[in-house]
Amino acid sequence: MVKVVYRYGHRIGRDKRITTHVALTARAFGADGIVVDTPDKKLEESVGDVVNRFGGEFFIETGVKWRDYIKKWKGRIVHLTMYGENVMDCIDDIRKWDDILIIVGSEKVPGEFYEIAHRNVAIGNQPHSEVAALAVFLHLLTDGGWNDKKFEGVMEVVPTERGKKIRYNYEEILRREGCSKAVIEHCRKVAALAMEIARRIGEKGRKIDMDAVYAGAMLHDVGRARTHGIMHIVEGVKIARKYGLPSKILNIIKHHGGAGIDEEEAKKLGLPPGDYTPVTIEEMIVAHADNLTGYRYRKFRTAYAMFRMKAGKKAALKMKELHEKLSEMAGEDIDNIVEKLKSKRLVK
Repeated sequence: MVKVVYRYGHRIGRDKRITTHVALTARAFGADGIVVDTPDKKLEESVGDVVNRFGGEFFIETGVKWRDYIKKWKGRIVHLTMYGENVMDCIDDIRKWDDILIIVGSEKVPGEFYEIAHRNVAIGNQPHSEVAALAVFLHLLTDGGWNDKKFEGVMEVVPTERGKKIRYNYEEILRREGCSKAVIEHCRKVAALAMEIARRIGEKGRKIDMDAVYAGAMLHDVGRARTHGIMHIVEGVKIARKYGLPSKILNIIKHHGGAGIDEEEAKKLGLPPGDYTPVTIEEMIVAHADNLTGYRYRKFRTAYAMFRMKAGKKAALKMKELHEKLSEMAGEDIDNIVEKLKSKRLVK
């Protein structure tokens, strides 16, 4: 069964928020898409952004005249109105239909709607919100099946008794943004090494946000979907911000370059003014895991030589200091962690 909502009477100045809610309710409760009579690109972008982040194949189209759309519609039509027949008296019959167009008005609708609709349906006969009416109707139409739908987006709300928790699919973000297979594989390796370093340091009593380490490591190079130059740092922060990731993750991405880029170096490199030096333990771990990872892992001496040749003595010395600092926190040389990771074959 294809289920499409037609939103009539959308007024950009007055109804932007409520029509957005109609669209999001349609998506969440199992409709395949929504068509809106008034052209509204911002509405399309807003709903499209939710679909992009939270998943699903829901579509939105605006600026479609109702007569033209209904003329092409091959299925049945339901008009939600407080003057219709009670939904409980007709929902069993409606569930037997194939494709359904659900008309939801925002103001007084043309009298023709009552004639062209195969059923005029009321969710109770008292005044209330069209958002509520649509939600209840779709709930009954799907017999509660909407609740089992899997959206498979890059973001998923995790039910919790208190607080707010969102689970991200970081590999899907990398793919959607256009990162190459090589970049994605590199990010996987960096994440594996970063998590091992974090675990060892954590065992020594240091408090570490493991979720932040993993997220930052997986997304540190997401900006390479735009450029492989130093500006991939800036582009990466922009992309992560688009997905609503917390500032802790944005800062890991911003500060992952080498062992840190100070304000003077940032100016020479053409980066926006600022200090790109890792500050938190999570930022340090991801930055150095990246230093020790290319297409495969490398020991500190190899990384040091590469840094000295490419970025100069100052950058190499900063990396040496970072390596020593993390090794002290971990209670062993980070090179040992790299070798143990290789031997365990945690990544290919």
